[in-house]
Amino acid sequence: MSYGLPAESAPAAPSCYRHPGRETWIQCARCGRPICPECMTTAPVGYQCPQCVREGEQSVRRARSTFGGSLTRDSRVTMGIIGVCAVLFVAVSLAGMGGGLSRLGMQPVAIAVLGQWGRLPASMFLHGGWLHIAFNMYVLYVLGPPLERLLGHLRFLGLFLLSGLGGAVASYCFSPIQTLSVGASGAIFGLLAATIVVGLRLHQDVSQVVILLLINVALGFALAGIDWRAHLGGALTGAVTALILTHGRGDRSGSRAAAQAVALLAVVAVLVAAVAWRTEQIRSMLLG
Repeated sequence: MSYGLPAESAPAAPSCYRHPGRETWIQCARCGRPICPECMTTAPVGYQCPQCVREGEQSVRRARSTFGGSLTRDSRVTMGIIGVCAVLFVAVSLAGMGGGLSRLGMQPVAIAVLGQWGRLPASMFLHGGWLHIAFNMYVLYVLGPPLERLLGHLRFLGLFLLSGLGGAVASYCFSPIQTLSVGASGAIFGLLAATIVVGLRLHQDVSQVVILLLINVALGFALAGIDWRAHLGGALTGAVTALILTHGRGDRSGSRAAAQAVALLAVVAVLVAAVAWRTEQIRSMLLG
């Protein structure tokens, strides 16, 4: 009695597609090609070959968020901004709060006459006291992560920076020339406005956010020492930026991204033009 096939009649073992000299009965669960132990990677079902693993990683990297940003589940940009603000607050406090803010805060006369342009972007990361930074960072911690997940890291960072810069430019253009202004409030108001825009795009109820925005705008006029100009400038810039970033939802084409980039550059150009106008005005006022 005979069982099975004679040795000379048994089919030859296939060879690994990457190492022809290695016989193997293991197959890639995705493409079916034979792979040796060195080439196989454990998958949810069976094993996969190196090429299929790479293709799977690429498809994950190509995944996009609701509004076209890279799909993400973390809030690294939000946490990074909070970290930068905290480090600068401690550093300025140790060096002398008054002196540090006077050297780095947004002050129209120093910018226009002395050419200290770095004050405009720097001012959005500085704060004048514990209550000031605590309130701004708490609001950023609440508003930032949802927006970052919807827009993606890079788009969210652009939203924050443009909103903060818009607030600083508005303060520069319309505040008394000796004003010293600091804080992320302009950027925070931009995030509030952006949350409203994004919510409307997604057909969500944003009434509570609108009320919160209006209350904080009113407080800017009612309380002394609050730069309401930066608040309004940040809110307006944030709303416009959010409209640009959420335009054409669902469209994954390169033309959409290019159009967004051009529109964002136009926003930057408007801010630059406003700075140039105010600089000339201040110089004419002081230097004749």
